Amino acid sequence: MKLAWLSIFCLATNLLAAETLRPPAVPLVACDPYFSVWSPADNLNDADTVHWTGKPHRLSSFVKIDGQSFRVMGAEPKGMPALKQTRLSVWPTRTIYEFEGAGVVLTLTFMTPALPDDLEVLSWPVTYVTYEVRATDRKTHHVIIYFDASGELTVNEPGQQVVWKNEQAGDLNLLKVGSEDQSVLQKKGDDIRIDWGYLYLAAPSCSPEPWMNTFDRQRQQTFFATGGSGLGGSTLMPANADTVSASLEYQLHQVGTKPTSRWFMLAYDDLYSIRYMRKNLRPYWRRNGWEASDLLKAAAKQYESLAKRCAAFDKELMADLTKTGGEKYAAICALAYRQCFAAGKFVADANGQPISFCKENHSNGCIGTSDVFYPMAPQFLLFGPTLAKSFLVPFMNYAASERWKFLFAPHDLGQYPHANGQRYGGGERTEENQMPVEESGNMILLVAAIANAVDDDDLMAVARSAAARIGSLPLDPVRTTKRLLLAGRAEAVDLTIYDQSFSVQRKLVSGYEVDIEICDLIHTDRIRCDLSEIYGKAEC
Repeated sequence: MKLAWLSIFCLATNLLAAETLRPPAVPLVACDPYFSVWSPADNLNDADTVHWTGKPHRLSSFVKIDGQSFRVMGAEPKGMPALKQTRLSVWPTRTIYEFEGAGVVLTLTFMTPALPDDLEVLSWPVTYVTYEVRATDRKTHHVIIYFDASGELTVNEPGQQVVWKNEQAGDLNLLKVGSEDQSVLQKKGDDIRIDWGYLYLAAPSCSPEPWMNTFDRQRQQTFFATGGSGLGGSTLMPANADTVSASLEYQLHQVGTKPTSRWFMLAYDDLYSIRYMRKNLRPYWRRNGWEASDLLKAAAKQYESLAKRCAAFDKELMADLTKTGGEKYAAICALAYRQCFAAGKFVADANGQPISFCKENHSNGCIGTSDVFYPMAPQFLLFGPTLAKSFLVPFMNYAASERWKFLFAPHDLGQYPHANGQRYGGGERTEENQMPVEESGNMILLVAAIANAVDDDDLMAVARSAAARIGSLPLDPVRTTKRLLLAGRAEAVDLTIYDQSFSVQRKLVSGYEVDIEICDLIHTDRIRCDLSEIYGKAEC
């Protein structure tokens, strides 16, 4: 009995932590920088959903309960009343909404299986959407559920043309939607959305087949209020992305006190994800020749097991976070967990090994920025060094290459999704607007943290090659020398390092005053001359 009460207490505590924070934007689909849809409102039916950049990426949902229509997701149509939202919980892998009205409770769950111990699943660009309905008044109800995803999810600008096709994959009904032009990896930048590859709306074959619907909310409201299924009908293609949507409808008969549920998947196959040093790289899940149909069949097969695994992982992590810092801390960490994984993309290198690239948002759109993935690193190191290495390896390979000629670490690898060389400041050309101290410090600390966690000769070889350059420069030679001399260790002062770093140090510390106390301590003419040269002084 005590264990039962303890279990109930822990569950209640975790739930409270997950509900403590109302995020500025709530993660719905949080897979990577392009497949990233959020709700920017207190209630899911207060506003239309948006892409990470803030541009419209509309997901919409209505329900009809015993002939009465309600809006569940999205702000349109205005004439349709909103079903009352009663709860929102944001967990590390799930976002759960609860609505109530007309004698039923509706639970809507978005699950992105970002499980850090399973890199294969972690790399899947898949979000499961589950509707669960039960009666609260001991009566039976007829419930129709409608969902759609705008063609906007597949283009950079809403006026771009999209095409679509119904397909089968095993026991799944699929609707495949994508831009007509398919300009793979042609665009780069900050306020940019993907316009190549294909969005999939996939449902078990026991469900009705998804269809392409005209995105006319007034027409839909009228039809939904008076009609049954087949909401809105089909449309001609190609069509402007913001005028059509991938749609799905469920009819649930005899909904009682026992929950009735339906689920489907939203997935995105981007074909090629990243251009790294002018070579197009496949998403990690495609490394062994998988196509979208293989991904979707595997994801459907694992739906039930992943639902259990995600719930268990969420419960364990939230309990640990709450114990460490309290409920508010746990809630913030759960949101940070979603944001960190949604900010990067896992791809396969030439050897099929996982590497990943993060994107800056509303900040030049840089890719693989060290002062972005460095503060993310504690999360990845907590769950295993493989995740942290995936960001570090492509960065250190670039830093160790002949292209990077400076004695400090790079700032970034390019502009997302092109990792072809530093974009920020002077790039590879000049030292203008570089960040030598911050970026070099980030890399030295991160390499040390990973090396402390795992024995990896290949990583350390790359790290040593880069660190031999970016670590050859003492950040403050005067302070270091002073500390050694005061400790009576003049013999420990590394004259070789001073020889290698004069020109760079002179630029970094020009204008500083010479430390007179060091002059009194120094008894070696060579060190005295070196310090004088660094600080532009003829003598102390």
